[in-house]
Amino acid sequence: MTAACIFRRIAARESPAEIEYEDAEVLAFKDIYPKAPIHLLIIPKRHIESLVVLEEADLALVGKCLLVARKLGEAYGVAQRGYRVNCNCGPEGGQVVYHLHFHFMAGRRGS
Repeated sequence: MTAACIFRRIAARESPAEIEYEDAEVLAFKDIYPKAPIHLLIIPKRHIESLVVLEEADLALVGKCLLVARKLGEAYGVAQRGYRVNCNCGPEGGQVVYHLHFHFMAGRRGS
């Protein structure tokens, strides 16, 4: 884990973020460069660099991140209309911050 990781700092409350959901293991906050009317980032609080390094022991935590996406869909009133959950992996996959995260986007067709 690198101290320079912005998502680690957000999870530790060392950097500001507009937090929309939090529990003991997962945090969701507004993306500062939104690509959709609703664009949130869902992260595990424990640092995992990317999908490339996931292990069997991470299965429950990653599953919990996806359940948080479902809860956010309900909370934002978009569960019936739909939303997208995306995870970028590696430089060619568009990953910019090397802390596993899921983009939750809604509010526009194809967002």
